[in-house]
Amino acid sequence: MERFLQEAKESSRVLSALSGREKNRILREMAQALRANSESLVNQNKKDMEDGEKHNLSSALMDRLFLDESRIDAMAVAIEEIAALKEPVGKVLDGWVTEDGLKIEKVSIPIGVIGIIYESRPNVTSDTAALCFKSSNVCILKGGKEAEYSNRAIAKILQDVLEKNALPKALVSLIPDSSRAGVDKLIKMDKYVDLIIPRGGAGLIKHVSENATVSVVKHDKGQCHTYIDKDAKLDNAIAIALNAKVQRPGVCNAMETLLVDSAIAENALPKLKSAFDKEHTELKGCKNTQKIIDVANATDEDFDTEYLANILNIKVVDGVEGAIEHIVRFTSGHSESIITENISTAENFLNAIDAAAVYVNASTRFTDGGSFGFGAEVGISTNKLHARGPMGIEGLTTYKFKIYGSGQVRA
Repeated sequence: MERFLQEAKESSRVLSALSGREKNRILREMAQALRANSESLVNQNKKDMEDGEKHNLSSALMDRLFLDESRIDAMAVAIEEIAALKEPVGKVLDGWVTEDGLKIEKVSIPIGVIGIIYESRPNVTSDTAALCFKSSNVCILKGGKEAEYSNRAIAKILQDVLEKNALPKALVSLIPDSSRAGVDKLIKMDKYVDLIIPRGGAGLIKHVSENATVSVVKHDKGQCHTYIDKDAKLDNAIAIALNAKVQRPGVCNAMETLLVDSAIAENALPKLKSAFDKEHTELKGCKNTQKIIDVANATDEDFDTEYLANILNIKVVDGVEGAIEHIVRFTSGHSESIITENISTAENFLNAIDAAAVYVNASTRFTDGGSFGFGAEVGISTNKLHARGPMGIEGLTTYKFKIYGSGQVRA
């Protein structure tokens, strides 16, 4: 493991010498290579899908795992979009001259070697590799074993492009020991690794956060809420709530709890239930919800659960303050939304809620690197420091100060 990481660290010097134009050209070649190898990728993915069925993976995980020609093309498009982004490295972020005549520039630089630990979704392999390459970072990838065949195939395609361009394949590599012990070694190798980004289940995030000596940016669970205020347009609110839950239930930015203002609950809840019944959504509700519509009981444990499935909690709250109180108690700091036509109520919600993304009259499903114009993301950071929300190429840079003198010495 140490030798592998040493090679990764050394390869970062090669990457730092590439111009933005060269990086973009190579990224476009990677995109074309994915398309050219789509048939073999689909065949490798079928092996993962068959194993997933044998191991009774949930429908949400199977959906994340699945690749076809359309999804592979989407992976290629994501890489091309990343190539089209502005060069993130070498930007002068600020500059000034001190009283001593020193010219100081604050300049963006890559973080270095980034370890990314993730589950299920093979597209994360290509997305994160491209983002790291564009931002001149070396990436060490550890995907879930359920996507082992797919991840190996994608990494091999990207590495072939690197080698074709006389670049070390260590710039994009899969961890050689993907066992729990291997991961535990990786997250403690702060001599070689500069950042760890875990994205996956609560158990993985907790383990990495508690045991890493390398700096960690967490992609924590998506305990997302949507609050329908008394001043909402109900048809609009129902459409947004449906999208937030059922458009793709197995992702972190899907809504898990719907909050409804008590002032409109009698009218709104039957209409909401009718809409969700058509989508075969399993509904759970608080006692006040159960007085109005026939749903299963929702406990505090339910309100604290990221289902990643077509299951929804409903709670009746006393206005925006009741919604804020519930969200503050149960939020994971990912994405929260209010549906209202009242500007002051909306601003109150926006200012009171501490989450990476806070919406007014829109679905939480937009919390995504592509939707935010980042091309893709390495994760949705629920950290408060360094990076927050969809973590694109800007989040994969840090900075240093360049100081130009003319013989100054300090008195």
